[in-house]
Amino acid sequence: MKKLLNILFLLIAVGLYAQNEAAFQKGNQLYNEGKYLEAIEQYQSIIDSGMHSAELYYNIANANYKLNKIAPTVYYYEKALQLAPDDADIQSNLAFAQNMTIDAIDELPEAGFSRILNNWIGKLNYNSWARVAVLFSFVFVLTFITYYFGTRANQKRYFFILSFIALTMMILSTVFAFRQKTMDTNDQPAIVFAVETQAKTDPNFTSEQVFVLHEGTKVQVLQAFGDWKKIQIANGTEGWIPAEDIKEL
Repeated sequence: MKKLLNILFLLIAVGLYAQNEAAFQKGNQLYNEGKYLEAIEQYQSIIDSGMHSAELYYNIANANYKLNKIAPTVYYYEKALQLAPDDADIQSNLAFAQNMTIDAIDELPEAGFSRILNNWIGKLNYNSWARVAVLFSFVFVLTFITYYFGTRANQKRYFFILSFIALTMMILSTVFAFRQKTMDTNDQPAIVFAVETQAKTDPNFTSEQVFVLHEGTKVQVLQAFGDWKKIQIANGTEGWIPAEDIKEL
């Protein structure tokens, strides 16, 4: 029975893949014919089925760009960049899309050492840093055992130094893993989809206005309260806006 169920699931998966591949090719055809809205519908049907890829998000962003839809253009380029962060075409097109936005917000400067450290830590994800820490823990155990049971002075000195280096790298990798985890948890970007939205000091419409944002601007979500989201913009200023005015990445 279990084998039959596995075969059934496999057949369903193959069928879904074939269906999505056909929709993707149809979307590309419609895009090349200049039927951008119809192409978006084809791409969206793939997303709705639970399939995701950088190429899919890139294509739907291109179609929205052709329709001059700023917010979804930026949103889907950002989604594509999350899956392919080193893709030069996505980076270039995202830069063009961001030039379409109205808001010009100066980015809060980050201290030199902190920026370098975060960039270095960001080269690996949380799980990768954890695996590096485990690897160095094994190296530490092996080198320390060799040092402890060594008989020659030069050999003991050599493996003591190696064990100390391995221990240091294990501790650093563990710290980096937790820092990366914290960075990932705190990183909750979103794109403004409202044509214009007012950020308030408190989560209600009667509170004082802090600033105004327009579609396509990227923000960080800090907190949720009812139908409101507390956000932070690039210069560090915070405010509350209606949750329906943004779409989280």
